Amino acid sequence: MMTIHEVSKLAGVSVRTLHHYDATGLLPPTALTEAGYRLYDDTALARLQSILLFRELEFPLKDIKRILDDPNFDQAAALEDQIKLLELRRKQLRKLIALARETLKTGVIPMKFDAFDKTEQARFAAEVKEKWGGTAAYQEYQQREKDGSAGDFAELMAQFTELGKLKNLAPAAPEAQAAIRKLQQFITDHFYTCTPEILAGLGEMYVADERFRENIDKASGEGMAAFVSKAIAAYCGK
Repeated sequence: MMTIHEVSKLAGVSVRTLHHYDATGLLPPTALTEAGYRLYDDTALARLQSILLFRELEFPLKDIKRILDDPNFDQAAALEDQIKLLELRRKQLRKLIALARETLKTGVIPMKFDAFDKTEQARFAAEVKEKWGGTAAYQEYQQREKDGSAGDFAELMAQFTELGKLKNLAPAAPEAQAAIRKLQQFITDHFYTCTPEILAGLGEMYVADERFRENIDKASGEGMAAFVSKAIAAYCGK
């Protein structure tokens, strides 16, 4: 067992944050001392590690709690994703170190900007968000892939092409909202049950993930990923 201060020092998380995790049910202590002090065992520390992984990927706390409380949550798979993320960061750090050393050695700043490129990290983060953001949805999609009932992404892009015809309207316009409702139903019919929460997450990902943004803009016109994202936000009441 470790005290809250020991856990704070070990994980680099403030005591205040751990108090908040306890208050929200995200990370309750394993036990309390007679004096009321929180104690954490190895199971709690493993959960904290998973929490920190998903925080690194910018998941909201409420979504992290839902993922970790899912009986089908795979700790090993989450750790594999964490390792991959760390390896990508190490790769970029090596590039930055090499660039700094070259600059120090030559006294000339080389015109190399690839060391600052986080595209690969962002792509992986988006993939992990899609995978873990809706655990049940991801499992449903996997099952549809296995039985051959999963939809074609080309057909999904066709939905965005139709949305492109509405680009002159406001994202909250009735026509745009009807199109978003149709998009949500298409995803439900061909990929996985697209709840309002999942749809809202997709709307954010359409602009955060470079691949999605480029594909949507290519299918429906420049700036359409942002338009669709705003329309989804309006539809979901955000």
